[in-house]
Order: sequence, then C-alpha cells, then structure tokens
Amino acid sequence: MEYILNFINNSQQIIYIVILMIFLGIEVIGRVPSVLHTPLMSGANAIHGVVIIGAIIVMGKAADTNYTAIGLGFLAVVLGTLNVVGGFVVTDRMLEMFKKKK
Repeated sequence: MEYILNFINNSQQIIYIVILMIFLGIEVIGRVPSVLHTPLMSGANAIHGVVIIGAIIVMGKAADTNYTAIGLGFLAVVLGTLNVVGGFVVTDRMLEMFKKKK
C-alpha cells in the first residue's frame, strides 16, 4: 500500500494530465455527429497500430525470465492486431457503400 501511495505522490502531475485527457476526449467524441462517428472510430482503430509497436518493444526488452511482461506484451500484440484489422474492415465496408453499383 505504501508503494502505491509513493507512486501517486511521485506521479501526481502525470495523473492530472491523464484525467484531463479523459475529460477532453469525452468532450471531443461527444460532439461528433453520429454520421461521422463510425468513420472516426474505424480510422482511429487503424491508427492504433502504435500499440503493436509498443508491445513488440516491451517484449523485446523484457528479460527471458519476466513472463509477466512477455505475456502482457503478447496479449497487447494480439489485441492490437485485432483492433487494426477491425478498423480496416469497417473502413472498407463503409467505402463499399459509396461505390456505384453496376
């Protein structure tokens, strides 16, 4: 418990920034019209490939005996890949709606 309190005291500014980013994100997404929400989310999912790169870096720098970091890194790679592929699939389906039918 003491470790958690020390972490909160040492990281107080970062915690405030994260909380403010959460509120800002809610405000920005809340003001997006529903017509644009699906393209915005599918594009954001596709861009989240950065998560995959970060997870690969975590797995690469983890010690061979640190199974927690390797396991979480692998899970992040799998979930990030699903997110990216899902973003591309949704975007592709939306673009198909705007093509002229033969």
